[in-house]
Amino acid sequence: MNIMKRMLFTLAMMGCVGLFAQTKSVDSTAKAADAPKVTKSTFDNSKEQLVEITTNFGVMVAKLYNATPLHRDNFIAKVKEGFYDSLLFHRVIREFMIQGGDPNSKHAPDSVQLGMGSAPGSMIPAEFNPNIIHKRGALAAARDGNPTKQSNNSQFYIVQGKRADTATLRRGAEQIQRESHNPNFHYTKAQKEIYERIGGTPQLDQNYTVFGEVISGLNVLDKITSIPTKQGDRPIMNIVMKMRLLN
Repeated sequence: MNIMKRMLFTLAMMGCVGLFAQTKSVDSTAKAADAPKVTKSTFDNSKEQLVEITTNFGVMVAKLYNATPLHRDNFIAKVKEGFYDSLLFHRVIREFMIQGGDPNSKHAPDSVQLGMGSAPGSMIPAEFNPNIIHKRGALAAARDGNPTKQSNNSQFYIVQGKRADTATLRRGAEQIQRESHNPNFHYTKAQKEIYERIGGTPQLDQNYTVFGEVISGLNVLDKITSIPTKQGDRPIMNIVMKMRLLN
């Protein structure tokens, strides 16, 4: 297998196995009584909300985008109620991302397969924005294979990624143009510079909703992705999270 074929195979596997099939659809009818559906902005934030994510490898601080209010408000509500406390980053892929937020991961034995859980309630409608990309540190929502690309209401990932060259970004933009039926999509000069300088996962753009970014503690992200993993990309040691709002 030559290098180009190997790269295409790797990207295909990441899209199908990493963030795509790791979550499953939630029966919104059965869950409706458990939690209210997020249909509008619940919080009036004039400033971007900051969230502290503490792990056993250090602390990250993320800001949530006001441009994605449904995902922002859902995340804020769950942080407030302590939903994420004691959950795991259950899936780690170096130069790609770390994924967490499965409620089944709380105190989960090593033998339990993780990644299929979600919180009570409905999925979140996609909030794609051409100005928001999967740069290094991006905070985004995982999802299953539903045709409208709605997000799982609790699972999320943080991008580590790697640098992308001009040719890769050009092919990525062309793919987005075809698959999103948006013939006018293109990466701006600033976005290209970000991907080329600090990296990310452009293959996920306009396919998964990015709703924030890590603004402090990216070294913690790198520490976590350096941990060896076992079957299912689960780290050999538990990476436990705890969150709180900072403003």
